[in-house]
Amino acid sequence: MEADFVIIGAGSAGCAMAYRLAEAGASVLVVEHGGTDAGPFIQMPAALSYPMNMKRYDWGYQSEPEPHLNNRRLAVPRGKVIGGSSSINGMVYVRGHARDFDHWRDQGADGWGYADVLPYFRRMEQSHGGQEGWRGTDGPLHVQRGPRKNPLFHAFVEAGLQAGYGLTDDYNGERQEGFGPMEQTVWRGRRWSAANAYLRPALKHANCGLIRAFARRVVISEGRATGVEVTRGNGIEIIRARREVVLASSSINSPKLLMLSGIGPAAHLTEHGIPVVADRPGVGGNLQDHLELYIQMAASQPVSLFKYWNLWSKALIGAQWLFTGKGLGASNQFESAGFIRSRAGIDYPDIQFHFLPLAVRYDGKIAAEGHGFQAHVGPMRSPSRGTITLRSSDPADDPVIRFNYMSESQDWWEFRQCIRLTREIFAQKAFKPFVSYEIQPGLSLQSDSELDDFIREHAESAYHPCGTCRMGRASDPLAVVDPKARVIGVDGLRVADSSIFPRITNGNLNAPSIMVGEKVSDDLLGRDPLPADNRAPWVHPDWESAQR
Repeated sequence: MEADFVIIGAGSAGCAMAYRLAEAGASVLVVEHGGTDAGPFIQMPAALSYPMNMKRYDWGYQSEPEPHLNNRRLAVPRGKVIGGSSSINGMVYVRGHARDFDHWRDQGADGWGYADVLPYFRRMEQSHGGQEGWRGTDGPLHVQRGPRKNPLFHAFVEAGLQAGYGLTDDYNGERQEGFGPMEQTVWRGRRWSAANAYLRPALKHANCGLIRAFARRVVISEGRATGVEVTRGNGIEIIRARREVVLASSSINSPKLLMLSGIGPAAHLTEHGIPVVADRPGVGGNLQDHLELYIQMAASQPVSLFKYWNLWSKALIGAQWLFTGKGLGASNQFESAGFIRSRAGIDYPDIQFHFLPLAVRYDGKIAAEGHGFQAHVGPMRSPSRGTITLRSSDPADDPVIRFNYMSESQDWWEFRQCIRLTREIFAQKAFKPFVSYEIQPGLSLQSDSELDDFIREHAESAYHPCGTCRMGRASDPLAVVDPKARVIGVDGLRVADSSIFPRITNGNLNAPSIMVGEKVSDDLLGRDPLPADNRAPWVHPDWESAQR
């Protein structure tokens, strides 16, 4: 029960680090509370609504009542399974915009600008159909586009063009802004999670092991992390790290583990009777997420996926996938995308669209009887910030999750703009053959106050929590880790997952989370970072004066 490196969490970043460290000859133990990802619910892409709603694969967290969302408690799914949240997510692959990473750098995350992270995105990817030079071609992570056979996928992109927006054939390449194909972490009909891409190959090395256990706290001796205390079976054990302990436990569990280990806001730790090892007031703060709405339209002809929304059809799709790896089961059905700016004067997109040829909730509940389609839409850079705090000093207790969604006036303006811009896209000529009427919000809701009431009742998390162990300069009192992901004030301890993001990135978080694991693995090994690549991304030439 000892290794050079002990990684807590077999999620997106943890699997990537295990692979790179093992490949370099270091001994690695990965500690994961969840079990196997075998079985069709995880491996079949179209079944994505199942695993995130199954206790077996999900930590089952909920937010506290959100005061600006009618005191609703929102689900906060986090993967409790090998592959972590990459095994229960929607498989949408978005790197983020170049400007996101330049913002990280400018906020004190030196060495994390776009020029610095682009080589790591390329190293991790095996892109099928991406833009040459900007995309990786031989990495462990397969990234592909869906088949886009349904005419609605093309109508969405065409409608974006008719509304005056541009096209982008690869939003993960030079140009994010515009409408085009959506990318997915699917390969040969299977979910290509971090477990499939990284952990399984890592475990083929004799120097890499996986331990199923529940992490209770980091063991710190004389200011240095020396191991991890875990519950395994019925007993408590310590897994020792000869070189370093790395927390890769998610933006919910990484700050929780730091606080249980005595690293966090001193007053909060003292309140729970936890001896203070390092007073880091930023631990658990800076919590961010993406909220989204489902703008749903009823279809005037039977073109949507609704015809398959019955037990018999689902069984046939499942059987076809099981025996051939093909058919509707082999895609997450998010096959067209859009990234736009909410107004002139914003230099890069701050609204994202996922298009789905079915009117349905993320948890698989049908919102409307009959054929329909929807755009998931939401702002990318909310100024609202929340917190993760301890409920008690008992490691078995869930943390207290307060997102504080919609607490800034900017959030309300942006969401109203999201609804109105989406309605405009669905009103274009390309959708004329397909649109019957607006299901949700419903055309009777037009005023600001009517839309605000709808947002309060219907905004849902896109499941992108991050930022709770923010990366910054060691001199920054609210930074938790330095630009090498080392916990400030404790030796031999790092955090590497979405919790270190200074600010949330544009789009889904799986890709940048894996990139963090790739980049931090070089720091753990004492290697120089990959050489910077200074190619410049596309920015709308009239962004200062035009919204599109």
